[in-house]
Amino acid sequence: MIVFSVSVLCSCQERTERTHGTLIPRTSHRPGKEKTIIVPPEVSQRWKGVKLAVIDKTRGTENIYAVPVGTPFKAASSTLTITVDAFLPAFTMEGTTITTSSNELVNPGAKVNISENGIPVFQGWLFSKFPNTHAVTHPKYGFSLIGAVPLQK
Repeated sequence: MIVFSVSVLCSCQERTERTHGTLIPRTSHRPGKEKTIIVPPEVSQRWKGVKLAVIDKTRGTENIYAVPVGTPFKAASSTLTITVDAFLPAFTMEGTTITTSSNELVNPGAKVNISENGIPVFQGWLFSKFPNTHAVTHPKYGFSLIGAVPLQK
């Protein structure tokens, strides 16, 4: 079983303050709770990577890459490096624990780190069934989780 912790930098809360009779929205930042990601051994033994689509918004092109879990991957014709930290075929989160409820592709999620020229542009989860959840906002590129890459037997 692979277990690692992820620190959530902040948890934002919106509130309103009354200043001189006017309501003003304020956002406060407070430390979030650390999340623990648990990848069961049967998941690590079945899935070796994920398929990610990299959309070049300026050229109108899309390339699909098989990205292995745990190994930095350089996307062709770009300065992007993608690392998949974890893949969960049936993503679930309860409290501070993130894991999978099965080894079937029920709700696939991949924890990814994307950098451009060594500068982080996205760190978080991509979901194939819910592509707009935690969507990457980059002026030139879009990213989507397309599927999973099984280990060859």
